[in-house]
Amino acid sequence: MNEPTSLTSALHGRIAEAMADADGWMGFDRFMALALYAPGLGYYANDSTKFGAMPQSGSDFVTAPEMTPLFGQTMAKQLAEALERTGTREIWEFGAGSGALALQLLGALGERVERYTIVDISGSLRARQQLLLAGHADKLHWAEALPERFEGVVVGNEVLDAMPVKLLVRLAGEWHERGVAREGGAFVWQDRPTPLRPPVEIQGDHDYLTEIHPQAEAFIHTLGDRLERGAALFFDYGFGESEYYHPQRHMGTVMCHRAHRSDDHPLVDVGLKDITAHVNFTGIALAAQEQP
Repeated sequence: MNEPTSLTSALHGRIAEAMADADGWMGFDRFMALALYAPGLGYYANDSTKFGAMPQSGSDFVTAPEMTPLFGQTMAKQLAEALERTGTREIWEFGAGSGALALQLLGALGERVERYTIVDISGSLRARQQLLLAGHADKLHWAEALPERFEGVVVGNEVLDAMPVKLLVRLAGEWHERGVAREGGAFVWQDRPTPLRPPVEIQGDHDYLTEIHPQAEAFIHTLGDRLERGAALFFDYGFGESEYYHPQRHMGTVMCHRAHRSDDHPLVDVGLKDITAHVNFTGIALAAQEQP
């Protein structure tokens, strides 16, 4: 693996300290959480440009709201129905990014929305959102976490794919958890035996790398527990369970994005690029149905 650059050395050091405290090894979910969300250092917590239509802007990727207002305008039709049916007038958006989706929704929904709360941990993104959404300042609020109890319609565009995942790998017929260690000052893969398994049996006996999503499913559980009245709409890329764990999908779905290019090397240039994994839609749906 490459040595960390000066731009990532502080984050590298933070992860190395956490790894040392964990006897020199951490699961990939913990590594991904620090790489993306370590305060002030992780990809979504630092000041780097992330969202934009062209790499010349210094951005790393583009999401649907940046490409066309039609995405938000179409979503607004569904949100209008959800607001009416639930008798609420508040929207909660998770991970609002540049604020483009919020701008489109507020413009399309008008007086049907009294309050629009953005839940985002990134100070730099919050500043960008405040600038873009200045015309709706009277309705806007920001939070870093969900309250214990709330009402409204929850929205998340490409949020679940950025939640940390555990990596499981079957080698010579035996399952291991793939984690991260350090070697020669760099991060390297290291596997350990585990009782964890994918939610469905993987046909065949070939080597197989995949993910499980306990944090995303726990998030849905928490959301359902705290949402007293309302609805939730999440938009993302992923598969149903049978397709996600298809025998031919043997390399997993973890991908990184930087300068509008993708790679599958999350241990390199840590903090300078996005890390994602596809969503198991079946697991998310089941988590939502398991509410008390």
